[in-house]
Amino acid sequence: MKAAIVTIGDEILIGQIVDTNSGFIAKSLDRIGVEVYEMLSVSDSREHILDTFSKLQNTVDIVIITGGLGPTKDDITKKTFCDYFEDELVVDTAVLEHVTQLIEGFYKRPITQINKDQALVPSKCTVLHNKVGTAPGMWIKKENTVFVSLPGVPFEMKYLVENEIIPKIVQDYKRPYILHKTILTYGRGESAVAEQIEDWENNLPEFIKLAYLPAYGRVNLRLSARGTDKELLEKAIEGNVISLTEIIGDIIVGFEDDETLETVVAKILIQQNKTVATAESCTGGGVARLLSSVPGSSSYFKGSVVAYATEVKQNVLGISKDLIEKHSVVSAEIVKEMALSVKTLLRTDYAIATTGNAGPSKGEADASVGTVYIAVATPNGVFAEEFDFGQPREKVIDRASVKGLEMLLKEISKKEQ
Repeated sequence: MKAAIVTIGDEILIGQIVDTNSGFIAKSLDRIGVEVYEMLSVSDSREHILDTFSKLQNTVDIVIITGGLGPTKDDITKKTFCDYFEDELVVDTAVLEHVTQLIEGFYKRPITQINKDQALVPSKCTVLHNKVGTAPGMWIKKENTVFVSLPGVPFEMKYLVENEIIPKIVQDYKRPYILHKTILTYGRGESAVAEQIEDWENNLPEFIKLAYLPAYGRVNLRLSARGTDKELLEKAIEGNVISLTEIIGDIIVGFEDDETLETVVAKILIQQNKTVATAESCTGGGVARLLSSVPGSSSYFKGSVVAYATEVKQNVLGISKDLIEKHSVVSAEIVKEMALSVKTLLRTDYAIATTGNAGPSKGEADASVGTVYIAVATPNGVFAEEFDFGQPREKVIDRASVKGLEMLLKEISKKEQ
């Protein structure tokens, strides 16, 4: 079963908002074995919308559209639906009753004609009840393709996908199984990983595909299996993950998309009942942002000192002026002192510190642009490493932040073994 996802709205095309709806819909469809064939964003233009519908007609089994269902004149999806399906708008009494209750009962204001017009739907469509908003979803079939129109407001779209669209597809269509397994690796580049697992990759069954998903400091390896025998797919993926672990087990830190580096670190720190703090210069709080992004992070992450300026390193972290003048602010000696100082200051078990030249200019230090020193203080001491993260500035900051967590992960993982 193939699907296409279409988002309607000039605000997307001009970059005013970011389309997050398509990603959510795609993941929801993938979980039930529906292959997303294409994603499109089109303008608020009747001709453009009609042309898109015509091109997708009989090419895919289902087209899911978001946007253009609001009460204002620029929202034209319902009228365009009528044009494409040679239909007319009629009042759906159930929708009108819901809209009236929402406006008058919840918002405590008189309902207007614009509000009432939300109950207008094409006469040929199956109405998908939107309990969390005023714009209903619409399901209508033409020849071999179903067209589904959903509101563009994310929480309304999500409600209809989860409570109306997915259950209806599961009930009405026979679909294959699509299974994914994502292996998270850190500390080795994409090309190095690919070279190391080349023989393993070449021996994967035809029904399993491997995708490399690189990012700063990490490479995710996604195995995707498609077929009608779910048990066979599960066993095949499990067996290949085991054989992969035998090859690159030293850099595998977790599995699945939600097992990010920061969540793996969080789990281990919580299991060990340990805490961490950061002292950051060139990363400007980047490590702290990663640590605090995990729900419940207050149980292990105590805080951060963003010692961007030299005087903050001296006055807050207590690093002596003489030591800075001797080694420069971008040095292994200073970053180790930063880590030890914030560990003591915030009374934690571990601490991560960063200092470097993110660019574009050298700043106060003599070290070349892209040079970063990262230190990790532990209950048993402190160590530091030097890196050259190149340019541009954003790359240096992101890679240094991820590397700091990676160094911490290696250290706290020793405690688990």
